[in-house]
Amino acid sequence: MHIEYDRENDTAYVSLVAHIADGAAVRQIPVAGVGADAEVFLDVDASGRLLGIEVIGAGGALPAEVLEQAPSSG
Repeated sequence: MHIEYDRENDTAYVSLVAHIADGAAVRQIPVAGVGADAEVFLDVDASGRLLGIEVIGAGGALPAEVLEQAPSSG
């Protein structure tokens, strides 16, 4: 598992696999009820396996210590 945090855009991505090839995530499933200012999407492959989790508004949805330790992607 790997977490990247784009501080400028307040978005985080949690990869559950070592590498997600271009086009491997064929569907994004929105998750309701995470937070008023956050949007969460599950990325799944063609077999329905969970590849990663995208969090928009990560500062309001993820613990601060997780974001502080995550490498920045932006």
